[in-house]
Amino acid sequence: MIDSARAMLANLDFALVIVILTGLAGFIWAFDALLFRAERVSKAARGEHVKEPTVVDYARSFFPILLIVLVIRSFLFEPFRIPSESMVPTLLTGDFIFVNKFAYGLRLPVINTKIVGIGEPKRGDVVVFRLPSDPHVNYVKRVVGLPGDVVDYHPANKRITINGEPVPIEIAGDYEDWRDTKLGWEQLGLHRHRVLLMRGLSEGGRYEVPPGHYFMMGDNRDDSQDSRYPQVGFVPEGNLVGRATGIWMNWRRPSEGGPQWNRIGKGIE
Repeated sequence: MIDSARAMLANLDFALVIVILTGLAGFIWAFDALLFRAERVSKAARGEHVKEPTVVDYARSFFPILLIVLVIRSFLFEPFRIPSESMVPTLLTGDFIFVNKFAYGLRLPVINTKIVGIGEPKRGDVVVFRLPSDPHVNYVKRVVGLPGDVVDYHPANKRITINGEPVPIEIAGDYEDWRDTKLGWEQLGLHRHRVLLMRGLSEGGRYEVPPGHYFMMGDNRDDSQDSRYPQVGFVPEGNLVGRATGIWMNWRRPSEGGPQWNRIGKGIE
């Protein structure tokens, strides 16, 4: 099975890089201001030609920019790219999405410690999370099970049952882009969204969601490595990155069909 939703570079902790660069630029700027700037100002006042060191000039110029990027990316919104088909038809390969970082509380960058609790995931939310087995990898899936839920997935009829209640689903017909695939409309909580149902069986069973954890599934149910599989499993609350809210770009190589401009500005249900 091909997964499923690695949402950017797995081996590069961009948050750590931004924190280091911002801290370094701020330190250089502050260190110079405390120890050396006054002397340069004094010399300039006497008419002497004084040039600001290049490294200080760069630090002073880039520190505000880096700080703004750090604040926005850490506490407000972060962009991700969808590289796989596990969330089709909601998210397509090449979609660039915005993730609301404060939807489930404010967290410190790098260490991901929650400092302000704002909200909790709701059933049906599309969520980016750090893979429990490798926190450097980001996945994007849909919240199906909340803490304490018992989720049953029946691969024979592609149906979900939560706490004994079947999740409503309506088959809309064939999915025109793929062969042997049905398109369905599913109601998870307040979210009415589309799912794909392929011919053949995928992983199923009963899953009891532990306290403080979430059960995630892809909308492309038969081609998604998600909480049904031990490689992912239940997702701890501390691994949540944020809620996917909208698509701001779709970009694919010409060999993949090129960009889909009609995807720009679409919300994520």
